[in-house]
Amino acid sequence: MQTVPARGRGDHMEGQREISGGWRVTLYRIIFEADTPAGKAFDVGLIAVILSSVVIVLLDSVGEVHDRVGGILYLFEWLFTLLFTLEYILRLACVRKTLEYATSFFGVIDLLAVLPTYLSLLLPGSQYLLVIRILRVLRVFRVLKLARYIQEARILGEALIASRRKIVVFLSTVVTLVVIFGSIVYLVEGEENGFTSIPVSIYWAIVTLTTVGYGDISPKTPFGQALASFIMILGYSIIAVPTGIVTVELANAQRGKEEQLRVCPECLTEDHDLDARFCKHCGEKFRQKDREEASG
Repeated sequence: MQTVPARGRGDHMEGQREISGGWRVTLYRIIFEADTPAGKAFDVGLIAVILSSVVIVLLDSVGEVHDRVGGILYLFEWLFTLLFTLEYILRLACVRKTLEYATSFFGVIDLLAVLPTYLSLLLPGSQYLLVIRILRVLRVFRVLKLARYIQEARILGEALIASRRKIVVFLSTVVTLVVIFGSIVYLVEGEENGFTSIPVSIYWAIVTLTTVGYGDISPKTPFGQALASFIMILGYSIIAVPTGIVTVELANAQRGKEEQLRVCPECLTEDHDLDARFCKHCGEKFRQKDREEASG
C-alpha cells in the first residue's frame, strides 16, 4: 500500500489517500498534483480544453454562427463532453474515498461540467448551461501556485463575512424605503401615468434609488417629479454605504494580517504560523523569501 499525501484544498480535500496499484498512484499524481512535469502539463492542457469548450458554447448561442457551423460545433461539444466524462471517471478511479471527492466543491463542478450535454437529449437548450465549466479554470491557482493570491482572497472573504450583519441591516432599510416611496408615488401618480400597481411603483422606486433610470416609467405630476428628484439624490448617498462598510472591514482584516496564519506555497494548505520553517502537511521547507513575503 502506498500513501499519496493531499496537495492542498479544493479538489485535494480528500486527505491522505491509500492507493493500491502502481497505475493508480501514477494517475493520481498526474491528475491531482501539479509539482511534476506530467501533472503540470495535464492541468495546463485541461485548462486549454475547458476554455475551448466554453468558447464553443458561446459561439453556438450566436444565431448566424449556429446556422453556418452549428453541426461542427455540436460535434466538438460532444467531443469535449466525452473527454470531460473520461476525466471525471479517472478522477473517481484514482482516489480512495470516491464519495468524499464526488461531493467536494470541485467534484460537483466536474460533474456539472458534463451533465448539461446529456440532459440536452431530453431538454433541448440545456447544453448552454455548460458555461459553468469556466469554474474549473479555478484550478489555475493550483497550477501556478498562487499562494499569495489565496491569502488575499482569504482576507477579502473574512471582510465580507465580518460585514454581513451591517449589510443585512442596510438592505432591510433600503427595502423599507422603496416600499414606502413606491406606495407614495402610486397614490400621487396613479394608473393614468403608468403606475398601475404598488409592485410596479416599487420597481420604479428601486430603479430610481439605484440611479439606473430605465425611463420606461416616469412621474408626470410636480409632486411626483419632486419625489423622484429626492429619491435620486438619496440614491447617491445610499450607494456609498455598502462600499464603506466592506472597506472598513477589509482594512481591519488587513491590519490583522500579521496575526493570521500563512499558506504553504507548495501544497496551498493553511494553518501555518508566520515564523514556521516547514509545512506541517507536506513537509515543504519554507524559504526565507517566502517567510518575509508572508509577514510583510
